[in-house]
Amino acid sequence: WLERPQRGPRPEQTVEIFRFFQEQRGLAETIGEWAFYAFVVAAAIALTKRFPYRRFFQIHRVLAVVYLALVAHSVILLPFSYWGTAVGVVMGVLMAAGSYAAVKSLRGQIGRSHRAAAEIETLVRHPGNQVLEVGLRLKSPWRGHDAGQFAFVTFDRREGPHPFTISSAWKGDGRLVFMIKALGDYTKTLPETLSVGNPVEVEGPYGRFDFSGDQAHQIWVAGGIGITPFIARLQGLAGEPSHPPVDLFYSTSAPDENFIASIRELAERARVRLHVLAADRDGRLDADGICRHVPDWQAAGLWFCGPAGFGQALRRGFSAKGLAGERFHQELFEMR
Repeated sequence: WLERPQRGPRPEQTVEIFRFFQEQRGLAETIGEWAFYAFVVAAAIALTKRFPYRRFFQIHRVLAVVYLALVAHSVILLPFSYWGTAVGVVMGVLMAAGSYAAVKSLRGQIGRSHRAAAEIETLVRHPGNQVLEVGLRLKSPWRGHDAGQFAFVTFDRREGPHPFTISSAWKGDGRLVFMIKALGDYTKTLPETLSVGNPVEVEGPYGRFDFSGDQAHQIWVAGGIGITPFIARLQGLAGEPSHPPVDLFYSTSAPDENFIASIRELAERARVRLHVLAADRDGRLDADGICRHVPDWQAAGLWFCGPAGFGQALRRGFSAKGLAGERFHQELFEMR
């Protein structure tokens, strides 16, 4: 596919820019080598969940610098004769597009058109399951969202944005609600650091975990804080005159009575059958348990949000029973 590289001294270039590039080949090789090492280290840190999310976010900025270094390395070392061929044109277009994206990332411009200013309007603690309900009032335009989508929320600019599923239906009233589980060092501090009136920045909405489908029945399965997209959908269904039958299974290891009571009330208004299972009391929910409660499960589609292992077990169980793969919808809400 490529010509055999020339051995020995390279011919002297007469064009000034080409001569300059030839003189920088040693520097370009060094830049490329160290950029590759930096990429390996940065990628390892980004994929290691022991590092806090803000470090993961910062590493993404570092990778943009690494990419620009690799572009400089490639421009200098790519044989000059290639630039007039299809290979050179394709490489030039790819490197230009990637460099444009890298510069936008370093300048903090990615997602700017999706950002909105807001302030905290309400704070409700659910100590039984360590969930903080944060209500926001938007102060700038919001394009609206669908149940199941998420947004990046910045409570503290030093910490940066964190992704949270939106747990409220969009009613056009300029209000959003997020239910945040204390899962890490940062989220555990939010009940003590947030106050009503604090300024917030929201970026979104993102995600494609929607509830569209032509099945005659829907089965929703929530594990822990995975209940949040279903709460938003319940609010939406409560305002609809009719909809296909829905069974919602909520499995939790930390039941909070007030939290569950609010979900029961919402499910009643939305005309959805709610099944609450406490892990310590009822054991782990599986495909057989769901099928016992939903006799016509074969005509249904299933939506799951929760721990990845839980979802994989359900997918295998229903696959073994003959449920088509495209009827099993799972929210893959992981940033790394």
